[in-house]
Amino acid sequence: MSEAIEVDISDLPGVGPATKAKLEAGGITTILDLAASTVNELVDNLNITDETAHNLIFESQRILKEKGYLEKDLVSAQELYDRRAKMVRCTTYSNNLDKLFLGGIETQAVTEFYGEFGSGKTQICHTLCISSQLPIEEHGLAGNVLYVDTESTFRPERIAQIAKTRNMDVDKILENIHVAKVYNASHLELIVKALGGLIQQNNIKLVVVDSIISLHRAEFVGRGTLSERQQKLNAIMHRLKRIAEIYNIAIVITNQVQASPDTFFGDPTKAAGGNIIGHASTYRVYLRKAGQERKAIMIDSPCHPYGDTNFVITEGGIGDPDETKKTIPSWKKVPEKAVRKAASSKESDDDKDSEE
Repeated sequence: MSEAIEVDISDLPGVGPATKAKLEAGGITTILDLAASTVNELVDNLNITDETAHNLIFESQRILKEKGYLEKDLVSAQELYDRRAKMVRCTTYSNNLDKLFLGGIETQAVTEFYGEFGSGKTQICHTLCISSQLPIEEHGLAGNVLYVDTESTFRPERIAQIAKTRNMDVDKILENIHVAKVYNASHLELIVKALGGLIQQNNIKLVVVDSIISLHRAEFVGRGTLSERQQKLNAIMHRLKRIAEIYNIAIVITNQVQASPDTFFGDPTKAAGGNIIGHASTYRVYLRKAGQERKAIMIDSPCHPYGDTNFVITEGGIGDPDETKKTIPSWKKVPEKAVRKAASSKESDDDKDSEE
């Protein structure tokens, strides 16, 4: 969706000045925000009845379906196939990763990258901040970026380095990236609720959440708070998924990992957040270190085959292993002896992978 819908919330049946004021106070400023809401959200935050909430959501979705922004209740598989054929994909600047995703990061989907520290999650996000600004014919999304930073990992100088290496206008690239600094879990929930207005006002085509769980993991400690934490994460994830579909944008999230003590064979590392995040993510990719390279493994997808590939982190962002020698960052360079040692370590890791 590229243009704004010329329908105001007050045009909906049963929405007067008082109801509109309540909706706006709750962060719902557009009809798209209302369509992406849940009944419980409206009831809890706006102090209205279940029936009123149902009617508001139903009417907003009905209008969007009539205008073609939402799918009809009953469509043929051919219609869905034709719509998927028009899906926009954004390059990662790595041919290997693009092949793993069958063309790049998709719109209308939530793509999750999880892995331990240093596995390349944030570097992929920084690279996508630039590649998404490319024209569609150059495998970009032709739009701006919203970077939701929960771990203080966003670095504008890294963006400038990648853009400069790729001969792009650094000032223009930085100007088109909007950063939302988030300080606690409640703040993240408010940002996610306000995404609709931010997307329309700033022509956002890519939303990055780095990371999705760090704040909730820090604030909700102990088994006694686990249920509440998971409910809040569930609401955030489903809202992100609805927003990606309604606004036709790409949403990329990063996730932390935790060790599974009951795993005696294989990799004990698993994604944090449990099944809530796993089920809500459209695509789930596991990143891990492999010597000087990084390995990406497609863990879950409704259409991609299981597979893995290697990539590297360069001055120009994410790249393929054959680019290492000509673009490896100076801060990543190591003595030749260490390189040979890392290479032998990688071969042994690959042998273990084949055995598993």
